[in-house]
Amino acid sequence: MKKEPFVTYGQLKEIVKKYPTPFHLYDEAGIRKNAEAVKEAFSWNPGFKEYFAVKATPNPFILELFKECGIGCDCSSMTELMLADALGFDGPEIMFSSNATPPEEFLYADKIGAVINLDDFTHIAFLEKTIGRIPETISCRFNPGGLFQISNSIMDNPGDAKYGFTLEQLIEGFRLLKEKGAKRFGLHAFLASNTVTNAYYPALAKTLFEVAVTLKEKTGAEIRFINLSGGIGIPYHPDQEPNDIYAIGEGVKKVYEETLIPAGMGDVAIYTELGRYMTGPYGCLVTSAVHEKHIHKEYIGCDACAVNLMRPAMYGAYHHITVMGKEDCACDHKYDITGSLCENNDKFAIDRMLPKIDIGDLLVIHDTGAHGFSMGYNYNGKLKSAEILLKEDGSTQLIRRAETPEDYFATFDCFEVYQRLDAIKKGWM
Repeated sequence: MKKEPFVTYGQLKEIVKKYPTPFHLYDEAGIRKNAEAVKEAFSWNPGFKEYFAVKATPNPFILELFKECGIGCDCSSMTELMLADALGFDGPEIMFSSNATPPEEFLYADKIGAVINLDDFTHIAFLEKTIGRIPETISCRFNPGGLFQISNSIMDNPGDAKYGFTLEQLIEGFRLLKEKGAKRFGLHAFLASNTVTNAYYPALAKTLFEVAVTLKEKTGAEIRFINLSGGIGIPYHPDQEPNDIYAIGEGVKKVYEETLIPAGMGDVAIYTELGRYMTGPYGCLVTSAVHEKHIHKEYIGCDACAVNLMRPAMYGAYHHITVMGKEDCACDHKYDITGSLCENNDKFAIDRMLPKIDIGDLLVIHDTGAHGFSMGYNYNGKLKSAEILLKEDGSTQLIRRAETPEDYFATFDCFEVYQRLDAIKKGWM
């Protein structure tokens, strides 16, 4: 499969006249179309709700776009809760899934009416002590332990994950929560990340549906929803076959009909918390080639670095690269594509075969729409880039400006050194 950018070379040349590289660019049309496809794939379930994983792309303009599509927010921190609240998401449209949660975050989640998803048995007492009661609607996260596998393929190792209750803890936890006033329950689990197989969600659903039946039988709890969380991935490599969300939806439906309906649980709503699948392919990092180096290897140095996209540096993740304007040229040059950090892992690609790259060429680094900008940081004093939305009509909108030195130094404002820096800045000006 050939990976093609969602933006043309002609469009990009016009965009960079207004916004200097590097920047993250998002495809509004692609995001909207995909959001509608997810809803349609699960439309067989009347209570279905997708809660976008805010951590993937925590930008208010992206969240507003999802709000227009009838999608909620999955939050994991105070600032994410604040963002969802500020954008007018209603309490039940916000899921709060956190771990090692500070009390102030539980307090805020309760204040705005978010559905709280408890990560541990001990959090029952902690939550009650923090907010003074147990909410009438509550969810708990399940961890089955051991290895999670589909057929003979190991998908992940929940036994090493820090998240969730054991089955025994869930049974005791549901009983205790009922005693303390909970009336409506949810069940949640996240067992694998970035899976590129239509079998993952149905397999996860079967596990959760069976646990839900057990919980109902042993505790009498009224289970209102089952949250399949995230884990549906995207094809970062051109030779990977993308997931078919309609086949996934049908697979979950089949397991629902086989497991929940015979148990008298045919009114349970299905929730999802997709992040990467919702925005990943609909974002890219645009950078310019600013240097070339010829030593033991051939290097192209870019004005972007791991600050803008840390996945390759962090765990060797593959991101496809298109040299704009040279899409049809032979990939007959081998390069390491690097940034300027004082770290040798600051590389977007290693030994990548690409067309000849000239200084000033625009490079599109694909599939950065999730966990791209959001994982950025300020090592070496580098500043985070702008985010731009490519609108459906072809126009562009700046949805986050690039950081400035003033932003970087702003947290020093309680120290005398900040005044000195301000004076230096004015001197530069």
